[in-house]
Amino acid sequence: MLESFPEVSSLFESFARLRILVVGDLMLDEYLWGRVERLSPEAPVPVVEVERTSYYPGGAANVARNVLEFTPFVVVAGVVGEDAAGQLVRKLLADAGADVSGVFALSDRPTTQKTRVIGRKQQVVRVDRESREPLPATIAGKMREFLALRLGEVDAVILEDYGKGMFTQDMADAILLACQRQKKLSVVDPCLSHAVQWVGARVVKPNRKEVLLHAKEPQREGERASLERAARLLRKSWNVWCVVVTLGEEGMLVVEPDGEHWICGIRREVFDVTGAGDTAVALLTLGLAAGLSPRQAAVIANCGASVVVGKLGTATVGREELAKALLESAPGQR
Repeated sequence: MLESFPEVSSLFESFARLRILVVGDLMLDEYLWGRVERLSPEAPVPVVEVERTSYYPGGAANVARNVLEFTPFVVVAGVVGEDAAGQLVRKLLADAGADVSGVFALSDRPTTQKTRVIGRKQQVVRVDRESREPLPATIAGKMREFLALRLGEVDAVILEDYGKGMFTQDMADAILLACQRQKKLSVVDPCLSHAVQWVGARVVKPNRKEVLLHAKEPQREGERASLERAARLLRKSWNVWCVVVTLGEEGMLVVEPDGEHWICGIRREVFDVTGAGDTAVALLTLGLAAGLSPRQAAVIANCGASVVVGKLGTATVGREELAKALLESAPGQR
């Protein structure tokens, strides 16, 4: 499979020329790193003595951060709260080089924040602060105006839905219609636990649980037929060109007009799966926007995600890491 790719350096040069718009649920990921040496006398839980704290862009902001590893032309659209977490999300994105003019701050809404406590290189607990309420009509209107203004400047749009209120059906329909009219590639990472239907998207990237949930198929370990049926049903019901299902260490399933293709999994030691889906949708979009086939783009996305799960924290994959992973995975992808 790898021999059918353009030269890797040429591919990365193509990526660097792309302009990508990332729209979705922005988050702040906070990590509390510490030692665990005893149990609490108050409850059967470990006591973590915090030694340091790290902050990363999360959710759609992490998708943007992954895209920024390969191109400097990234526009981000979403909402945060008028709070310290929201200011930090904007700063982290801006410092990485993103255009944050489409990030709106709301006074009556907290920034979505996920705090993970890590002890002995393992996550002990996660604490979420968030609102899932839909955006106020005034902000939704401003968001549509911003997207209409900037859509013509970009090559592709990533729609990252975490179910935190950024997307209503009206918002999703308006964005996809605009993408269709302007012939822009739209790639959706859906949240199928809520009611938004991404009808007319060019590509959707659900995970195993999401695609089976949509099809009302039971989860059966290792059964390819049910996954293929579920992905075909999603493709038909949403009228999309291509469905790419992420399957963790089992790889990916690509369903497009000419049939189904299975991308082999890459087995690595897994430290943290946080953000692997963000890396996958970022690289899938870059590959498709650069002219690769869905199968080729999925191989790249699969390799990138396999690197990220080997890191602790909300991570990205760099050019050298991705090039190395592509070369190492070549025999399994042919």
